Parts: sequence; structure tokens; C-alpha cells
Amino acid sequence: MGDTRGFLKIKRKTAGYRPVEERINDYSEVEAQLPDAERRAQASRCMDCGAPFCHWACPVDNVCPEWQDKLFRGEWEKAWMLLESVNPFPEFTGRVCPALCEASCVLGYNDEPVTIRQNEFAVIEKAFEWGLVIPRAPKRRNDKKVAIVGAGPAGLSAAYFLNRFGFSVTVFEADNKAGGYLRYGIPDFKLDKNFIDRRIELMTAEGVIFKTNTRIGRGKYSFGVDNTNTTFVDAKDLEQNFDLVLLTIGAREPRDVKVPGRENKGVVQALDFLSLQNRTLAGENDERVEPITAFGKRVVVIGGGDTGSDCVGTSNRQGALSVTQIEILPKPPRHRPPEEPWPLWPKVLKTSSSHLEGGERLWSINTKAFIGENGKLTALKACKVDWTQEDDKWLMTDIQGTEFEIKADLALLAMGFTHVVQEGIVEDLNLELDARGNIRTQGSFHTSNPKVWAAGDARFGASLVVRAIADGRAAAEAILRKLATQ
Repeated sequence: MGDTRGFLKIKRKTAGYRPVEERINDYSEVEAQLPDAERRAQASRCMDCGAPFCHWACPVDNVCPEWQDKLFRGEWEKAWMLLESVNPFPEFTGRVCPALCEASCVLGYNDEPVTIRQNEFAVIEKAFEWGLVIPRAPKRRNDKKVAIVGAGPAGLSAAYFLNRFGFSVTVFEADNKAGGYLRYGIPDFKLDKNFIDRRIELMTAEGVIFKTNTRIGRGKYSFGVDNTNTTFVDAKDLEQNFDLVLLTIGAREPRDVKVPGRENKGVVQALDFLSLQNRTLAGENDERVEPITAFGKRVVVIGGGDTGSDCVGTSNRQGALSVTQIEILPKPPRHRPPEEPWPLWPKVLKTSSSHLEGGERLWSINTKAFIGENGKLTALKACKVDWTQEDDKWLMTDIQGTEFEIKADLALLAMGFTHVVQEGIVEDLNLELDARGNIRTQGSFHTSNPKVWAAGDARFGASLVVRAIADGRAAAEAILRKLATQ
């Protein structure tokens, strides 16, 4: 490394966020940026460990020490080349990844890891600023055609690499634009959608064909309703017209809460709420879809994860009267617990930019019922719970006498997803499912249909964007090995 003692001289410094009073009034990205000199200083903190656990923890095998050294030296182009060698979309992971690498950084042993995610963000944006990221179409193509169904992170990753390998790739997307959860799930204040458009334009220039508003089968659609200009394609047609079909349709069957009063108006799924806001900002409003707004309402978010946090931030921006986020699990510790030692990923308290903008957070709370008047939600009935461990299993028990009510006009269910949406292409192709309800893959990415493969959340359940990108890349490599021999 250029400065072997950088980690001893320089403290960890994050870029922070724009002022609350400023960002709460818009949907622009909240994260600030450090000047180049300070960013390079942060890169100097990398120890160039003999065994880089950051690399071990990263799903896309990010070679962090190597490009951190280039960044420290001011060699931005070389840093970008190393970064892009394993990660096709650093502009996405640099914004929304939880940074598994930082939890495994050796300096993270003392809670002061290298700012790897923010450094990554700085490198890719510098590469775009300098015009280094340009279309690079393959010099020659083979005669193999691959259809990818779903333009989320896994599908985009697979398309990126397959196209580079020389395959003719067509990506089918049911929605208005490509991006999947990146576009219609993550709020704009975390990921500006112009950066997705920028990448799609590059991939299109490289030869990837995107067919949006195209439904494969006529199953349930995750968000909203079909567009009037939606094209429907029979799943069997893909089998006949392509050498291989890769399903990257995500795991969008939402987890629900089955308690009395669930039918009251005002109890909605979080992704419906978030998606509509993203569509509004993009000018994609559909008059057939009833608006969902938090303006002037008492909002309760059920679920303490990232999606719940996104609901908090969006509700505050829409002008909610109050926001309360409840989680059924206990409050996590602020620091790494003994049972999750370094370099494992620790379950610690996460306070997002949205949490800093206002609202109350409650833990160990179980929703017992939704209360309504004339069919409209007015309150939640809940109680506190106790968690005990028995034979490596955690058991939850309601605590008697702790029942209470939370006034609410809007309840957002942000409890994650159970499995892939099975109605539609999965049923049309008669694909086998695993015990969790996702597409069963046999050995590699093969489904029960030899010509149909699956990757990303569709086969292992809802997970991180970076894991989906990694699985899309792995699927592309497996397809190369499969079709290159035919």
C-alpha cells in the first residue's frame, strides 16, 4: 500500500447526509459526498491484509484492497477498472448495499472499518465524470440466443455478462421500464432513477435488447395493474425461439399479517406504497390505480427492516402527521454481540437517514388486530412480546397485560416477501418449487425444465441487491459453459 500506516493516522469519516430540513422537502439523494482529497485519505486506511476478509464477505468478490490502493494514489481509472472487473454495477451497490465487506474489514473489529461502500461510489462516479464508462459491444457474436425474464438486478447482471460473452440477449420486463426493485422499490432519495437509465442506455448501446411492458404469461402482477399497451407473450414461445430462458423475476409474494380487521381500508403492502411514489416522480401515474398517500395521516409501519425504513422516509416526505415503526423482534444491540464475532455479519441496530428525519421506533411488538370505523382503519391493537431460546430455537410469547392501541390511518406492511410469485410463468412452465415456494434449481441454475434456468431471488428468496447481481453473473458464467459446448 502507498501508506502502510494510514489506518493509524486517519480516523474513519463518512460523508454524512444533507441537512434534514433540506432533504425532507425533496426526493433527491440524501447522501453527501466528501472532496476527492478526503476520499483518497479514507482509502489510505485500508491495511492490505494478508487475508482480506472484505473480499471473502462480498458476494461479488470485490477486490477491495487492490482498488483502494489505486484510489489512495489518485489513479482513479485503474481503481475503476479493478472495481468493474467483478461488479458490473458499482453505481447501484455503492448507493444501496449494506456493505457486508465493511463488517468483515479487519479494522471493523473495533467498529472503525474502511468506508468501502462510499469509496466505491466515488470511484464509479468519477469514471462516469471522466467519460471512462462507454459502450463496449462484443467484437463478435455466437449464434446463441438467450431470453431473460425480469429486468431487476439479477437479470441486468446476467444480461451484462452474457452480452459481453457474445450471446444475443433479449430482456423481457413486464413494467414500464427496466430496473425491477431498483426502480420501483427503492426510493429516489436513496437511488436516483437517472442512474438506472444511464446504465440501461449503455447496455442497449452494447447490443442488449430490452422489451418492456411485455408480460410472459397472464399471472398476477406484483405492482399495480397492466398497462393498456402491455404485450403478452406465451411462455412456451420463449422455449421455442431461444436457446435458453433465464428467469430472474424476483421473489415478490408479500408476507401478510392475518389478524382481525385486515380488510379495513388503509392497510396496504409497503411495496405498493413505495412503488406508487416512485411512479409519481417518474410521471407514470395510472388513473386506474387508487393513490396511496401518507399526507396528514397517522402512519404505522409494520416491519423494522430496510423496506420499513424506506416507508418512514417516504411518509415523512409526503407530509404524514406522525410515523411509528414497529418490529416484532427485540431491539438489536448497538455493537457486535459476542455470538456474532468478527468477521461475521452482525445483527446490530441500524439507524438510517430516514430514521433521523423523525418518527418513533418500537421493538418486540406484536400486531393483534386492526381497528376500523365504517371500513376505514383508525388504530392498531398490539402487545409487547418476550423472546426465549429453547434448543436453538427462539420462541415468542405475548406478555399479558401489555396490550395497547396505536392510532393509525395508514398501516404499511413491510414484513418482507415469502417466495416467488408462482402464478403466471412459473405455473405456465410447470416448474418445480422448493420447500419455501421458490423455483427449485438442480445443482446449478437448472430448473425442472431443462431449457429454463433461474437466478437471483426467484430461486433463493428475497435477499440483497448485491447477492442478486452476484447470482446473475454466476448464472451467465454457467450458461456460457453450457451453450459454448453445443
